[in-house]
Amino acid sequence: MPLFDLGVLGGGQLARMSIQAAQRMGLRCLALDPDPECCTAQLAPVIAGRLDDPEAIARLVGQSDRITLENEFIPAWAIAEAFALAGAEPQRLMPGWDVLATVQDKLLQRQAYARYGAPTPRAVPLEGDGSEAIEAIGFPMVLKARFGGYDGKGTRYARTPVEFEALRPQWQDGWLAEAFVPFRRELAAMVYRSPHVCGAFPTMETVQTNHVCDLVYPSGVDASEVAIAAVEAVGGYGLFGVEMFELEDGSVLINEIAPRPHNTGHYTLDWGGVSQFEMHVRLAMGLPLTEPVGGDTCMANLLGPPGDGDLRSALTGALEVPGSHVHWYGKAYRAGRKLGHINAVGAGCVDRAVAARSRFWDAWAR
Repeated sequence: MPLFDLGVLGGGQLARMSIQAAQRMGLRCLALDPDPECCTAQLAPVIAGRLDDPEAIARLVGQSDRITLENEFIPAWAIAEAFALAGAEPQRLMPGWDVLATVQDKLLQRQAYARYGAPTPRAVPLEGDGSEAIEAIGFPMVLKARFGGYDGKGTRYARTPVEFEALRPQWQDGWLAEAFVPFRRELAAMVYRSPHVCGAFPTMETVQTNHVCDLVYPSGVDASEVAIAAVEAVGGYGLFGVEMFELEDGSVLINEIAPRPHNTGHYTLDWGGVSQFEMHVRLAMGLPLTEPVGGDTCMANLLGPPGDGDLRSALTGALEVPGSHVHWYGKAYRAGRKLGHINAVGAGCVDRAVAARSRFWDAWAR
């Protein structure tokens, strides 16, 4: 009998909040992370090891009944090799490594959507001198690293042949070209899918600042059909964050998916219904699912500013705003790092989340 009910690959804030949800249900949890002092170590045992090391992953697999992950950058081949080393059945992992392999390659993602008939921008590999990509996509185009990019990292824009040529040194190995989307706004929805149940949390509008999610709040539209199609297209089971583009005519295109809890679902910690983290745990453990229903909530990210500050004073400032809730991740301080978030619930939630965040940082800097 394994020592732990749930093993999590990764020890950042998503693992931390998933483990908090699991522990509320009495589940024993273990994590793997390169940093033995990661923020999850404040809550649960952590194996110190690289997330691309099959032997380290096998140590977690051998001690855990079910396995899940907090990010999609752990090589699928390493997980598959670890399961073989541990003699573990593949069904103990959610999502499966075959789905993970598709999601990790942004070109394979796009191709899976196209085969399924899910709406998505056209994408082709960047190969040779790039002439075939130019012929297929035209300008303006988006250039993306096929592996590893997030929060705007690994993404470039070429509006003209001159800009395309200037970017050539960056894309010569493992990049794709896709059609530029003149979207009106960005949307996101958390999708949950098991072999028996499939559904979505509400569609949210997301606001990005410097390519990093800044605010998330109710969108007033329902793009769940498109979000679910994205997950079905890759054959995914588990919890998925689906990012989408809404065009001027109201149609929706899939941007990309993440097979895990997502920044755009943090609002569910305080909205009154099941949180994305509890849903993630239920899916990973094969527990019964529940319909996600809650009230209007806005999330405002807390990104580290330049200079250290006083957390208790900052909490006091933010919590003076009625209906606000602060979630601090316990991570080592670094300017620009995602250190926490604030949720504000109910009428006027966007204005109150922004006000609470402003008060948080004002008090932090005193």
